[in-house]
Amino acid sequence: MSPIENRHPSTVSDWSDSRRRARLRETGPRRGRTSWRHPRTALLRVTALLLAGFVVFAQYWQHDVAPERDRLSRTEPALLPVATPADGLSWDTVVVDLVGLGNLNASDTAAALPALSELGVVWAVRYDQNGIDTRVIAELIVRAAQMSGLRNVILVGHSMGGVIALEVARHIHTGSDRRLLSVILDCTPLDLDSVRRESRGRGEDLVRWMGWLPGVRESRTLRTAAELYARRDRFVTHHGALPTVDWPRFGTALDEVLRQKTFSADAASNGLIEAQFLAIVASGAGNDLRALREPRPGRARPAIVLLRPLDPADDHVVLVDRTQVTLTAEAGARDGALLVVSGEIGHADPRQRPAAYDAMLTERVLPFLARYQQTARGAAALPQPR
Repeated sequence: MSPIENRHPSTVSDWSDSRRRARLRETGPRRGRTSWRHPRTALLRVTALLLAGFVVFAQYWQHDVAPERDRLSRTEPALLPVATPADGLSWDTVVVDLVGLGNLNASDTAAALPALSELGVVWAVRYDQNGIDTRVIAELIVRAAQMSGLRNVILVGHSMGGVIALEVARHIHTGSDRRLLSVILDCTPLDLDSVRRESRGRGEDLVRWMGWLPGVRESRTLRTAAELYARRDRFVTHHGALPTVDWPRFGTALDEVLRQKTFSADAASNGLIEAQFLAIVASGAGNDLRALREPRPGRARPAIVLLRPLDPADDHVVLVDRTQVTLTAEAGARDGALLVVSGEIGHADPRQRPAAYDAMLTERVLPFLARYQQTARGAAALPQPR
C-alpha cells in the first residue's frame, strides 16, 4: 500500500487548495502587508469611465451645443407681414399677433385667423431665440407703424403670448404716439396660479434643469428627449406593474418631434421657452391692466377681449375662469371696455379650430370693437380732466 493510500480517508477528503493558499498568505514572507491590487483596479476603472464621459461630453458640446449657440446668438425679434386689410379701407390700423409658449413665429397662427384682416394690416411677431424683451418688441412695432403710416395698433396674444402682449401694450399706450385700440387675449394665464398644476410642474422642471445641466438652453438632443417625454402618453401603456412601449407609435412620435421641434427653424429654443415660462411666473399683468385702464391725452383706454372655451375643462393648460375673474377685477367691465367671448375651442388653438375662431371674431369681437372705437373717439374728443 502506498503512503497516500495509508493516509486516513478523512484527511484526503478534507484537503482544499483554497485553504492551502490562504495558509501560505498567513505564514508567508508578505504577511502583514496591504495589497493595493483591488484599489488600483477600481481606480483604473473609475479613470476610464471619467475619460469616456469626458469624450462623450466633448462630442455633445462640439456637435450639439456649440453650433446651436452660434446660430441663436444671431437671432433677433422681427415683424413679419401676414395679410393686408380685407376691405382695403383699414390702412390706418395694424393687428400684431404674438404666439404662446414653446413657439417662435406667430405667422401660421395669424394666417389661421383671416377675420383679423377685417381690422387692418396683419403682422406677426417672431421672437428672439435668446429671450424676450417687451420694450424692444414694443419699439419695433411702433417704429414699423410709424414708417408705414399706421396710426392704430391692436395686439393679439395666444396663451402666454397674451402676457407678453399686455406688457407690450403698456409700453405702447404709455410711451408712444400710436393709439392702442385693443388687446385680444386667447386663453391667457394672467399669473402662475392660472396655469393648471400639471402644466405648471413641467415648466418648473424645465427652469430647474436650466440651472444645473450644461448646454440645456441650446441642446437639441435634450430637447428631443423632453418633447418625447411630454408625448409619452401616446406610446407608453401600463399593464400591470411595468410600462409597455408601443414601438410603432413611438416611431411616429419621434418623427413628429424631429420634424416639428428638433430640426425646425420655427421651433422655440430651450432658452426661449425658459424666458416665456418666466414671463408667466413674474407676470405683472395686474399692473399692465391698471396702466391700460388710464386714458392718455387724446386717446381713450384700449378695449380688452378674452377668448375662452365655453367649457373650462376644454382648456387643459389654463384655468380660464380664474383669468376671467382677474380681468373683470383689473380691467373692469362697467364702462364697456371688457368683452368675454366663449366658443367651441380648446387652449389657444386657432390652427386646429379655425372655424370656431372665425365665428367668435366675426360675430362678436369685430362688432364690439367697432362700437367701442366709436364710443372711444367721442370720449377722446372731450376735454381730459386735470
